[in-house]
Amino acid sequence: MLDTYRNFVELNRKEVADRDFRVRVRPSKSDTVIIAPHGGRIEPGTSEIAEAIAAADYSFYAFEGRKHHGNGSLHITSSHFDEPQCIALVSNAKRVVAIHGESGDKKIVCLGARDEARVNRIHDALRRKGFQVKRYARFQGLDRNNICNRNKSRTGVQIELSRGYRTSFFRSLSPSGRQNPTKQFNEFVNAVRAALLGQW
Repeated sequence: MLDTYRNFVELNRKEVADRDFRVRVRPSKSDTVIIAPHGGRIEPGTSEIAEAIAAADYSFYAFEGRKHHGNGSLHITSSHFDEPQCIALVSNAKRVVAIHGESGDKKIVCLGARDEARVNRIHDALRRKGFQVKRYARFQGLDRNNICNRNKSRTGVQIELSRGYRTSFFRSLSPSGRQNPTKQFNEFVNAVRAALLGQW
């Protein structure tokens, strides 16, 4: 499906900040940033997952849909995502991990982008905890304009979680349901954090 808007400038002309969407930014002294560019009601659960991975150790960013319906129109593909606060945060970082959601009901985590070493570490950490993980066959996350690759090293990590997995991470994917994470949510977050911190 084609995006409604080609970039943030177009979106910002039509949508109202803090009503239709909001931006959340929590900088830190770390040179690692965890982002959810399609958070809130666009790809439900991704904001919560990204924020939990960031915790107090890493910088955090989320662009969140807040509409009562039709939040898919706020989706800007990763290679065109250019919200200014995100660009500023990412461009000053050495490492970026982007959390995304996809619509499949099967429980699967897909990994991609250009930071091969961290992709491999996250892959192995999640597999050790019993998560079903696969590497993208080609192209996914490799575009240098992908928001996760627009950092100082020009290499990032893209994690796509199926709706099947995201549903299992919360009581439900509704706004209230996402306030109640499950044991599997914690296992996923802890595995990714352990890989980033080199603790597994």
